[in-house]
Amino acid sequence: MRMEDGGASRSPRRYAGVDVGSTATKAVLVDEAGTVLGRGLAPTGISGEKAARRALEAAGLTDLDAVPVAATGYGRELVDFAARRITEITCHARGAFAQRVAELTLIDIGGQDTKAVAVGPGGSVRRFVMNDRCAAGTGRFLEVMARALETDLERFSALASGAEKASRINSMCTVFAESEVIGLLARGASRAGIARGLVEAVAERVSGMARKVGLLETVALSGGVALNPAVVVALADALGRRIAVLDDPQYVGALGAALLCRERSANRPT
Repeated sequence: MRMEDGGASRSPRRYAGVDVGSTATKAVLVDEAGTVLGRGLAPTGISGEKAARRALEAAGLTDLDAVPVAATGYGRELVDFAARRITEITCHARGAFAQRVAELTLIDIGGQDTKAVAVGPGGSVRRFVMNDRCAAGTGRFLEVMARALETDLERFSALASGAEKASRINSMCTVFAESEVIGLLARGASRAGIARGLVEAVAERVSGMARKVGLLETVALSGGVALNPAVVVALADALGRRIAVLDDPQYVGALGAALLCRERSANRPT
């Protein structure tokens, strides 16, 4: 705590953002300057509200009454203690802009949905497209495919990266793609080639979404799938552009929520 002139002290104000996703809930705590003080993650499970509390506690916030909280993500309406609720597109755009301080095309690949956002000045949303109707091209899709190949996501990425050539995957429907993978294995196709084919299929689908909103000079990637190196490489190849993986990519939406809470809070000092 910093001592002010005359010996008086003042606790710095803090603001929190919580992103309630389909599989994981992320929280970010920032100070008055927008500096990140802590991050926390918890499995969403069956209660988004409880997951939000656990994630915030992991980020260093134990007294929910002391700090305004903004909730985002598909489960934001479940967070009954939130001071405000903000759409995930808005929060992801603001969080991405905070890192790059530039207009950019943001691709966010989460557990159950994929977003492409053209981010304008100050983190404003120019255009966006979102796939939230099926698991195609999402983290969930890759999890199912990794299981079909009898491996985990880390090994799946390594298999795809090491393949000499890809096996063609024709369907992006999770059910049909899984059947296709089983059929390819039965015909003797290599697991590495199938993994690469799946990654390239995801990249092809996601790159089409990014082109719809427009490719700006900076193309950035967020979401849990940004931690999959094979997907990053395949997406860069599909777009013919360098892909910038954002810092702590799973927390971009929560960061944006925290920053917007700070900016919109009626209690913020003037």
